[in-house]
Amino acid sequence: MSSFTCLNCGVRFATAEMQREHYKTHWHRYNLKRKLAELPPVSVEEFEKRVIQQKSDDAAAQQDQSLYCKACRKVFKSKNAHDNHLDSRKHQDNLKRYLEQASQESAAAAGSSSAAVMDAEIEVTVKSTRAAERAAAAAEDEAQDEDMEDVDSDEWEDVEFDNPIERNGCIFCPHESEDLLSNIKHMSVKHSFFIPDAEYCVDVEGLLAYLAEKVCRDYICLWCNERGRTFYSVDAVRNHMTEKGHCKMLHEGAALAEYVDFFDYSTSYPDHEEGMDVDAELETPQAIDGDEYQLVLPSGNVIGHRSLLRYYKQRINPNRAVVVKKSTQKLHKVLAQYRSLGWTSTQQEAAARNARDMHVMKRQQAKLMQQVGVKANKLQQHYRPQVNF
Repeated sequence: MSSFTCLNCGVRFATAEMQREHYKTHWHRYNLKRKLAELPPVSVEEFEKRVIQQKSDDAAAQQDQSLYCKACRKVFKSKNAHDNHLDSRKHQDNLKRYLEQASQESAAAAGSSSAAVMDAEIEVTVKSTRAAERAAAAAEDEAQDEDMEDVDSDEWEDVEFDNPIERNGCIFCPHESEDLLSNIKHMSVKHSFFIPDAEYCVDVEGLLAYLAEKVCRDYICLWCNERGRTFYSVDAVRNHMTEKGHCKMLHEGAALAEYVDFFDYSTSYPDHEEGMDVDAELETPQAIDGDEYQLVLPSGNVIGHRSLLRYYKQRINPNRAVVVKKSTQKLHKVLAQYRSLGWTSTQQEAAARNARDMHVMKRQQAKLMQQVGVKANKLQQHYRPQVNF
């Protein structure tokens, strides 16, 4: 009995030389791959059948490949059609371009392979440098964040915003003038902007600075006043105001409360110096529906508390003076410019009506703020002394 066998293929050999030759055959290698895939071995007859089938499949695939033109990217169903295509002029032109492109790609591949090692070294150096820069930047940002923890957000916004009025710039365009009066004249002539009730304005520069904040920082149209579309840049809101003719203040109705700090209508009453009560001249009409959420002003305008919600939420800048200073000299110069352009002063009755409206709205605002404060006190259920022992 022979002792030379192959357990993988299940055969025996008479000599060791035959066994070694068997280990070099494709049949043995095929059974080894099947063993790794946990499949049973095949006999030599079955292996030969599979080899013949694979050769026939390869020949068919090669035949299909021979009917495909790579240069023109076309497949032909018959050999005659393929031969006729090879003789065409269009195929010759496409083949020429295809060979030129292939040669260029091979040259580029050779050049890229020679520079691959150098690129890898450069990439490693760049990555290490960038990592060090990111670490240093992170440490610097962390230090800056610690320094800015105690900075008030409102003050930070004030530092970042560059008010154009401070440099005598126009609210509606990038033009800059020599002084404030020239700037006001430019806005009047170029953009038809006039300060309403200018003879009762006590802080012209402060009013213009506030209007510039609305336009250039908050992107709000002065006439639409948050009633229209929303803008996301200074150029957008300026173009809207210029094209729509909205280069003017909304100074009526509920919008009067927004500019109450910049106007003083006390001079519109002849008996004001003798101690006449402004509110006693006309009786305040009662609310239409009798509740506390709707109010009729002496001018006939009807307002509700929600229309003033934006102004109730305002937080006055602590750096701004509480008492507005009167700039009589600047006001006279502004009025002189307006009169030279054909502007007429506000009638006495209209000014008195605006003054009463403002006074009533301020009183209503104080009342609502007091109600909010009382409600906030009721929400606090636990109290502790605000002292340190």
